Amino acid sequence: MAPTIYDRPEHDDLRATVARFLAEEVEPHGEAWEEQGYVPRGVIRKLGALGLLGITYPPEYGGAGADNVTSIAFQEALARSTFGGFVVTVLVHTDMASPHLVRAGSKAQLETYLRRVIAGELVTAVAVTEPDAGSDVAAIRTRARRDGDSWVLNGTKMFITNGVHGDLYFVAARTASDAKGSRGISMFLVEKGTPGFRVGRALKKQGWLSSDTAELVFEDCRIPAANLLGEENQGFYAIMRNFQTERIAVGAVAVGHCRTALKLALDWTMNRKAFGATLFDKQAIRQRLAMLDAKVEAARQLLYHCAWLADQGRDAVREVSGLKALSGELANEVMYTCQQFHGGMGYMRESPIERLVRDARVLSIGGGATEVMLEEVAKRFEV
Repeated sequence: MAPTIYDRPEHDDLRATVARFLAEEVEPHGEAWEEQGYVPRGVIRKLGALGLLGITYPPEYGGAGADNVTSIAFQEALARSTFGGFVVTVLVHTDMASPHLVRAGSKAQLETYLRRVIAGELVTAVAVTEPDAGSDVAAIRTRARRDGDSWVLNGTKMFITNGVHGDLYFVAARTASDAKGSRGISMFLVEKGTPGFRVGRALKKQGWLSSDTAELVFEDCRIPAANLLGEENQGFYAIMRNFQTERIAVGAVAVGHCRTALKLALDWTMNRKAFGATLFDKQAIRQRLAMLDAKVEAARQLLYHCAWLADQGRDAVREVSGLKALSGELANEVMYTCQQFHGGMGYMRESPIERLVRDARVLSIGGGATEVMLEEVAKRFEV
């Protein structure tokens, strides 16, 4: 692994801590989590106890107050796990859902929830996607109607990670019935167990099997007016802002998984013999692995650069969209090639590379499909 210009000594310590956690708490147990369909919440609390669930969050609430580059070092290290479902369970909590609370929460909301979020006592989910609205956030139909001191939510959300076993949900709903498109969308806090809010069904997926994913249903779900998160009718802009954080995190997952897959393939090809020599002795195989390593290294440098741009407060939609498109497609190329070099064993469920292949497929879909990301880049071409 070549260092980036953004690396600092404390990042190596952080990576070592995460590697120990994966070796002791995740890899020996992940198969059982794949079968049961979710990560035990006690594991999340252990990460909280290590101070790993609030890396960029304010110290007064138990966070570390670190920068985005440090957060990426954590995300990439976590993604060295061979269980993508575990990784996304954590990163949805830390980088896709709870940032809505940190960025827009009132003092009372922060005092009520943030310490428990950082400790892993409350697992969070973000509910934006609907059956007919994915990357096109402006098309959401879930509505929230003001009724005295309450808001009443009605609608359905789809593909919600941490949706089955989550505790605190950040829900996007349309609050201005006469507004069109991106106008008139707001964000709300909804706690598990709120009357009128239920899990419609747990969803079965191709990959990320240890991550619980749900359809959520809101039927006259009444929440206090104080559960409005941020300004009324400004939710679309909060979602767009958080998409940048989310897409960088997906890039980190892709890069981490690619590095793990290449390590697995390298170990396999150096030991597996065919036709009187190891697979690595075959020029075509080692050169293909070398090219993939170069591509992953390039994507990794872009990943850290995007995190640095975020730390500088720079508009990085072009760079982040490019990272998301590049890394999602690259992850699938790397996984399929590494699986190919594993031969028949790579097709067996007992092989980590088989699981990584299934888990990688969504990386070019979730968080903004490749085609959507490339359009964002194309709008901002600089040649």
